[in-house]
Amino acid sequence: MNSPVTNLQPTFTPRPVPVALLEALKTRFGVQFSSAQAVREQHGRDESAFTVPPPQAVVFAQSTQDVSDVVKLAAQYQVPVIAFGVGSSLEGHLLAVQGGISLDVSRMNQVLAIDADDLTVTVQPGVTRTALNVAVKSTGLFFPIDPGADASLGGMAATRASGTNAVRYGTMRENVLALEVVTASGEVIRTGTRAKKSSAGYDLTRLLVGSEGTLGIITAVTVKLYPLPEAVMAATVSFDNLSDAVQTTMTIIQLGVPIARCELLDATTVRLVNVHSKLTLPEAALLLMEFHGSPAGVQEQVATVQTIAADNHGHAFAWASTPEQRTRLWTARHNAYFAGLQSRPGCKAITTDACVPISSLADAVLASVDEARMSGIPYFMVGHVGDGNFHMGYLIDPDQPEERERAEALNQKLVRRALELGGTCTGEHGVGLHKMGFLLEETGAGGVAMMRAIKHALDPHNILNPGKIFAID
Repeated sequence: MNSPVTNLQPTFTPRPVPVALLEALKTRFGVQFSSAQAVREQHGRDESAFTVPPPQAVVFAQSTQDVSDVVKLAAQYQVPVIAFGVGSSLEGHLLAVQGGISLDVSRMNQVLAIDADDLTVTVQPGVTRTALNVAVKSTGLFFPIDPGADASLGGMAATRASGTNAVRYGTMRENVLALEVVTASGEVIRTGTRAKKSSAGYDLTRLLVGSEGTLGIITAVTVKLYPLPEAVMAATVSFDNLSDAVQTTMTIIQLGVPIARCELLDATTVRLVNVHSKLTLPEAALLLMEFHGSPAGVQEQVATVQTIAADNHGHAFAWASTPEQRTRLWTARHNAYFAGLQSRPGCKAITTDACVPISSLADAVLASVDEARMSGIPYFMVGHVGDGNFHMGYLIDPDQPEERERAEALNQKLVRRALELGGTCTGEHGVGLHKMGFLLEETGAGGVAMMRAIKHALDPHNILNPGKIFAID
């Protein structure tokens, strides 16, 4: 299948929202309800390059009952409801493509229960990953999933987020134990328990994690915690060519080194990061790594990785053992997206990600970077390469349709290559609007038909975040 599968700016047709529904919401929620243009516009955009009309109204939920009441009212009129956390999604997940009500859960930001003895914590969906780690720090535990943005736990569960620590600690799929969810009828259900495993019926928790708000609205999340490592060390190593950096990563993983983080930036991206974060990293391909464990274990990991890197012509090793040094490095890495935007004022980033088996990482990354360089479009590239996941951002002039077309062509080549190599169209961004066609290529018509059947069974009127993941006829 070689035809284009995505349109950067499709046409959207909002469903009408009856005045009676807006009046009912205003009566029930008072100051928690807003139809002000500025508030609507704030909830009608994310970090994607799509331009979509804003929702017709916004409700700021403060409790599970609030969420249930909004959905029950919307269901009466068959009006869409789109959950909104902090707005950091990259693939158009929270856009009101069929109009409707934006349900902002950011005020649901309480830590409900810390069960340190069981290594679990239960939070409301608006709690951010940073706030969660502050809340549990005194217990000697931490929550490792780090997608870069200070995302909310509800949004991270809904998009099956992962991030820089996934190579050691897994993704949200492995770390969510239980959920409280409001269904399309407004009913409140609970899935999973605080136990580490269960064989009780269908795994509804895993079904809802990654469903992007299309099957239910998450109102509480129970996740795993981990002991803070006794020793932590970060390291950077540079390479004169990207191939050597990728080969080093592949060898580290294939030898079973329990590295906690392994991030790749190409030379172009290092230059952008240096300017944005005022660093002096060598402007060459860079691996940014972190090691967790006992002091002796960390030293053993470091020695092994240093040998592997040296065998692949790595140089300019630098170590960061203090929290301040590590924070500065990881902050710079997390700001790569903004470094790219800053490098071309007024631009928009067409972002994409893919994930491939580790043995195919070199083929996927090197070809994608070469294509970006030859295209003439400014770009940045970062990768959670320890688990085969990498990201490209194409920096385009939004007023130049030809640049958008070239960026989308690059995206299609990148994703199709990942699929051909046995990978996936998205390792952590999710499908949203941008990768609906690629999902069909990845899973086949039968797979998408099964997903549609689940959606229809759980949301027969298609009111929960409609128009995402796949189209409903």
